[in-house]
Amino acid sequence: MATNDATIVKIKHEILEEVAKLVFAGKFEEEKDELPLRLMPGPTAKYRCCVYKEREIVRQRVRLAEGRNVEGAPNNLVVQVVRAACEECPISRYVVTDNCQKCMGKACQQSCRFGAIDIGRTRAHINPSLCKECGKCAKACPYNAIADLIRPCKRSCPVNAMTMDEYGVCQIDESKCIQCGHCIHSCPFGAISSKAFLVDVVKALVAGKRVVAMIAPSAEGQFGDGITIASWREALQQVGFADLVEVALGADMTANAEAAEWMEAYQEGKKKTTSCCPAFVNMIEKHYPMLKENISTTVSPMCAVSRKLKAEHPGTITVFIGPCVAKKSEVLEQRLEGNADYVLTFGEIRAIIRAKGVTLKPEPNEQQDGSVFGKRFGDSGGVTAAVLESMKEQGFTEEVNIHKCNGAEECKKALLLMKLGRLPADFVEGMACVGGCVGGPSRHIEPEVTKRNRDKLIGQADDRNISENLHRFADIDSINMHRSASETEEAAK
Repeated sequence: MATNDATIVKIKHEILEEVAKLVFAGKFEEEKDELPLRLMPGPTAKYRCCVYKEREIVRQRVRLAEGRNVEGAPNNLVVQVVRAACEECPISRYVVTDNCQKCMGKACQQSCRFGAIDIGRTRAHINPSLCKECGKCAKACPYNAIADLIRPCKRSCPVNAMTMDEYGVCQIDESKCIQCGHCIHSCPFGAISSKAFLVDVVKALVAGKRVVAMIAPSAEGQFGDGITIASWREALQQVGFADLVEVALGADMTANAEAAEWMEAYQEGKKKTTSCCPAFVNMIEKHYPMLKENISTTVSPMCAVSRKLKAEHPGTITVFIGPCVAKKSEVLEQRLEGNADYVLTFGEIRAIIRAKGVTLKPEPNEQQDGSVFGKRFGDSGGVTAAVLESMKEQGFTEEVNIHKCNGAEECKKALLLMKLGRLPADFVEGMACVGGCVGGPSRHIEPEVTKRNRDKLIGQADDRNISENLHRFADIDSINMHRSASETEEAAK
């Protein structure tokens, strides 16, 4: 993940790598409790106030690597708060700075309806126990001396799911959280993380099970223009995966099925939203439940490829790899038949690769499982382009109005208009991350850099269209591309 603090990411990945090494060696259960002392030997602390806090944080991160909640977690969300790491931020949102002139007008004190502001010897003071964070004092101060210190995690959350308990420790409101993961890398103390399937995946590899990796369309370009799909396939086969398939194939499958669904809805005068971004789906189900019936029933590309692989080889364990945290919630909460068994972020799969002493190396750009439209599915607007192309290939000639949402804020605006009956568009593409999946919270580099690499790699692909690509697979039409009514109802609970 690209972040301003490489230290936090380095520590997280070091812990994951050590966990993977123990699982590969068959020593995890016996030695996992030794990891905190091994990684933080002391006697002095490396990063925090004391070595004991550092060890406690490591212990909680090991639990997350096992897919378990941190101790004392108030919910069962994929995104979790490590309490020991979350205590460094200021409790008060509004703080009086040195710019305060202790003026005679006392505009700040006069504007406060809660009696939270006192005038001290040298400047005003805000009592955090009385402050309601309305912001009127900051607006009233003629010297702009009152700073609005919104916590980074709270600022990053698009649905206002972040609150603080009486000790100033972050809490995530399960009823609001869409599990987009934006808060994870916004925290400068590394206190927010996500549960991982790392231990489960490595155990499956060690057991010799048939484990197939499914690489996200957004992977191309994340690690430079020399790291191709073939690079990933070679590295993961060395680790123990049986094979690797591009989820761009699943994107073609999803576009084909969604095109038919959109054409039917258009004829019936119904509005539809996309369903491939789980954070967007979570947003509708939690914040705009009256629009649940507008969500496309077509499964995501991840689910489509997984169903295909399991149909071809029953018993196959499928592992999705990409920059998305919300995909973990899709697996754990939507409970779609045949969906991916596990999801790994780029950081988590790289920890597994490093644990086996394997590295990603440049390979010829020869493997192509999807069309260019499928490969572009991870870009903002990519879903729309693919579905429109598939509609054209299926003979649809009418012009449709599509609203493309680039990021969670645009998603909220479109859904609000849709709720009020004021959205003119026929269909809505929802992407919770700015830039699309390539801008996901666990991306390796920034989207601007990725774009250059992606353009070069995808520019080398052949020009097969979606239908031509799907016709390469004889059994493709037998794959169920929709959620059943019971699955849709279960996912909405």
